[in-house]
Amino acid sequence: MKILIADDHELFLKGLEMILTDYNPEVKLVSAKDYNELFSIIEKERDFNLILTDLAMPGSRWLDAVKKIHAALPETPIIILSAVFDREIVQKTIELGAAGYIPKTSSNAVILSAVNLVLSGGVYIPPELLKDTSQNEFDLLKQVEEIPSSQDVKEKVKILSPRQIDVLKLISQGKSNKQIAYELGLTEGTVKLHVTAILKLLNVYNRTGAVVEATHLGLIKND
Repeated sequence: MKILIADDHELFLKGLEMILTDYNPEVKLVSAKDYNELFSIIEKERDFNLILTDLAMPGSRWLDAVKKIHAALPETPIIILSAVFDREIVQKTIELGAAGYIPKTSSNAVILSAVNLVLSGGVYIPPELLKDTSQNEFDLLKQVEEIPSSQDVKEKVKILSPRQIDVLKLISQGKSNKQIAYELGLTEGTVKLHVTAILKLLNVYNRTGAVVEATHLGLIKND
């Protein structure tokens, strides 16, 4: 796995390196200290599995930067790690192609949980944002977040919609989010929201776990 991390505060950058190395000792980390350095790296290297970047860094306006990163590497998920936590800014970064937004005040466990979710094809939105937003596209995640964590998985999965079952079936066939979006006539962003809800409802951390749990519960069948 290869991850690009960018932050203009060296202390936070080093801390993030430690978190990710503990998460996966075999991960290859490439770091940048501003947007110019980040842009230079992605011009030469395009095989990143994930990009984790601060929002406010020297070298570019964040709005232009997120657009440029997503345009250069449209298949690589981007997670914003920022001290800025404004609902409209979070919403805008997601609209521009980011797959997650993590406040810098988050615990190591939250950061790694978000990384797992995004690498599995989901999108990470801070739960506190979901409580405040009235955006229809996040209604699905708001509904999931409101379910007590103690509730039995068999009860949780009753919330899964027929469309989410369709997504699960295609995940079990090894289809990517882009392929699923094409086959179901959805946007890739909507598929990410469905994947996020599926992982949370099944209480699993990745797509493989979702397939195993869904098969166990009889939601999908092995051919």
